[in-house]
Amino acid sequence: MRRHRLIVPSTAAAAFLLLAVPASAADATPGAPGAGDSYYPEDGNGGYDVSHYDLRLKYQPKTDRLEGTATLLATPTQALSRFNLDFTLDVSEVLVGGRKAAFKHSGAHELEVTPAGPLEQGKPVSVVVRYSGTPSTVKIDGFTAWKRTPDGAVVAQEPQSAAWWFPSNDHPTDKATYDVSVSVPDDVQAISNGVLASQSSKLGWTRYNWRSTKPQASYLTTLAVGKFDITTGTTESGLPVVNAYSKDLGENLPSAKASIERTAEITDWASTVFGPYPFNAVGGYVPNVKSSYALETQTRPFYSPASFTSGGNQQIVVHELAHQWFGDSVSVKDWRDIWVNEGFATYAQWLWSEKEGEGTAQELAEYVYNSVPADNDFWKVKPGDPGANRQFDRAVYNRGAVALQALRNTVGDKTFFAILKQWTTENRYGNASVQDFVKFAEKASGKKLAPLFDTWLFQPSKPSTLPAPAGTAPAKAAKSLKAGVTAPKSWKKIQDAERAHRH
Repeated sequence: MRRHRLIVPSTAAAAFLLLAVPASAADATPGAPGAGDSYYPEDGNGGYDVSHYDLRLKYQPKTDRLEGTATLLATPTQALSRFNLDFTLDVSEVLVGGRKAAFKHSGAHELEVTPAGPLEQGKPVSVVVRYSGTPSTVKIDGFTAWKRTPDGAVVAQEPQSAAWWFPSNDHPTDKATYDVSVSVPDDVQAISNGVLASQSSKLGWTRYNWRSTKPQASYLTTLAVGKFDITTGTTESGLPVVNAYSKDLGENLPSAKASIERTAEITDWASTVFGPYPFNAVGGYVPNVKSSYALETQTRPFYSPASFTSGGNQQIVVHELAHQWFGDSVSVKDWRDIWVNEGFATYAQWLWSEKEGEGTAQELAEYVYNSVPADNDFWKVKPGDPGANRQFDRAVYNRGAVALQALRNTVGDKTFFAILKQWTTENRYGNASVQDFVKFAEKASGKKLAPLFDTWLFQPSKPSTLPAPAGTAPAKAAKSLKAGVTAPKSWKKIQDAERAHRH
């Protein structure tokens, strides 16, 4: 046996060795298992930011079998000894920086990853996760976001959906770009966000490569597999439009097409009101699902067939497209800030109604104000912080939209519409809170608006008056509605559809 002489370093040498160890290794700690959201504290994770997701998937509709390899490009925001991903499917391997990492599932949807060595703060790293499973059988808190259809599947849910089909930092504050590559049998198609960069067929399978090149929240990332009729076109500015309709929508198909085929027109109009469209594509899709909701999945909103059972429904298309600015480009900082999504998208419907001659925004605000008694629970919900259980309450949408009409009447049309454009421009691809908007509106208008917003967004009671345009008397609670003013026929239906998918 060869014996090795143990050499004890001098004090100076020992100090040098300590200094040679990267500070990140000495200071590395686990990243937080949640992003600290007020309503969903376990959603998202701490310790890193993801800049890009590359998802390479294979899906078999007959068995609902999904196989995938996800590559995440991330940058640690602290020295990390361990970090979490939000994910539920079976994982076979994780690589961090090209080296195998230890991993285990914990909690309802946490995948704990321990790299071979500590990760340095600020040094980008790749994370590769290989996985498989049957998404529709996986439940979080008794719920699954992955829905099977007669010829495939669809995933589109809020506030969570990613954990059923790809590992992520699942909170709107960590946006990223996406490449979603999906291989499916030749007799079906795969629809996702952004632009279809390419497709190719081989051995009975066709691979669809979708690209989203602007920041996108994980819950806004969607996938639909099935048999679709696809239409294409462009907006006036040359933006590609891709719409997809399940081939078995039956009698709902003509109404769906009559509504969604106006996407280019509505997008062009919205661009004049809210500023330039923020993404690289637009469109919508209608799979054959039994659900009754719609969702603003980025660049390609999801619509259920139930949205069109009463005929054409341009209002819901306006709502989901308005979300591309309010909710998708400018996203919530915290889920309690949901008003910056829903109040604005609802108000966009009112502006479209005003444009189409079906009732002005002021008339519709008066309709809401006058039609709901003061003792109704509607007025007890605070749109600015409704609580997790009332996050998608009708009051967030409609009382929230009345708040914007009150702002418009207070600052005047010129300032109000300037605020809308400046807000979406200065916060593009970012995150914002209700308080951020209040401060923004005060600065832009030069008026003290905090009391106005407090009245309409944070007080659990019906305001005594509705501010009116300059030169007219404020609206007070009326015994009957103004003659001839009615809500659009789809008004209640849109709110129900928007709320139905949240859990």
